Amino acid sequence: MAGHSKWATTKHKKAIIDAKRGKLFAKLIKGIEVAARMGGGDPAGNPALELAILKAKKSSVPNDNIDRAVKRGSGAESGGADYETIMYEAYGSAGVGLLIECLTDNRNRSASEVRVAVTRNGGTMADIGSVQRGFTRMGVVTVPKQQADREVSEDEILEAALDAGLEEVSDEGETWAARCDTADLDEVRKAIEAAGIEFDSAEIEFVATFETPVDDVEVAKRVFKIIDALEDSDDVQNVYSNLDLTPEAAAALEASEE
Repeated sequence: MAGHSKWATTKHKKAIIDAKRGKLFAKLIKGIEVAARMGGGDPAGNPALELAILKAKKSSVPNDNIDRAVKRGSGAESGGADYETIMYEAYGSAGVGLLIECLTDNRNRSASEVRVAVTRNGGTMADIGSVQRGFTRMGVVTVPKQQADREVSEDEILEAALDAGLEEVSDEGETWAARCDTADLDEVRKAIEAAGIEFDSAEIEFVATFETPVDDVEVAKRVFKIIDALEDSDDVQNVYSNLDLTPEAAAALEASEE
């Protein structure tokens, strides 16, 4: 999940982790195929593919799987599906906005799975544009504050990447979110890397232009229940929300999950 949590993810049982890991691998492979189809199979000339491969490697997707996905997407090997991106919009408890990004080869299946995941868990589907107008597409480089040799400060990131197009740095709890125009993402990521700063991910995301503060743990649980159900769908690539948990609610939520 992306863009809706400032609290550390809770530990789950190994079987659940393995199941989610399998789904994550499939989604990362799908992202590589699409990037290769749209911009060619050479990462050096296709920044979107380079970032998709980087993300997959950081999640320990085997190199063979990555190579085959590039070949399928670029047409060098048969078997690639014709995926398209579809956005759905919904509301969770307390009016929290949800943007659901699907990558699918079957529109009807995706629409059905998204609707069931939202409505069966207490959410409602929203009109096109009603939620999305509260978000903007930005490049986001996620940087862990605690690194192997030191703790990285906001000033370090600003100094490293301001000239590359960095616009703002947001405090996300255990990480910094370095945000920029989508066209500058590759340069900002490279500038951060060149400064010796490790990063977790570099992606184009939907960032909320205003957030919905939530201080009720039960409301937060209901929203996350919808998100979990959505992420169980193979067609759902990303779920973004404007949920902003207060520190007290975040602490209470973590305590309830232990």
